[in-house]
Amino acid sequence: ELAVTVVDLADHDLPASCPAEPTPAIGSFVAQIARAEAFVVVTPEYNHSFPGSLKQAIDHAYDEWQAKPVGFVSYGCGSIGLHAVDQLRTVFTALHAVTMRDVVGVDLLDGAPSPPTADRCERAADVLLDQLHWWGLTLRE
Repeated sequence: ELAVTVVDLADHDLPASCPAEPTPAIGSFVAQIARAEAFVVVTPEYNHSFPGSLKQAIDHAYDEWQAKPVGFVSYGCGSIGLHAVDQLRTVFTALHAVTMRDVVGVDLLDGAPSPPTADRCERAADVLLDQLHWWGLTLRE
């Protein structure tokens, strides 16, 4: 029931600072965010937070995130990226977005995911997508 579009920051040449006028790359990125009704943000944990490039991208599309649901898939060593998710919840709450309680977290120390780990991630992804679907439809109304 979901139409998925991947928006990869690597595909957008976003500037490291906010220019006086949006660049074409910013315009393209912001348009993709504006069209979406829900988001899954995939992030590593970097020094107990998320990368600066992600914060810059969030800031470029400030208004376009508002009143939309946001879920998280995070990864890290030991923490499964939950420190990054905690920081992102604060940022998205300030943008009046609705963050999902459940998270898909991947521990990079696990190496190749074992069947129990893979099953846990799959179940967590199902819960997250169900929540995003419900919130996306609700907030659309």
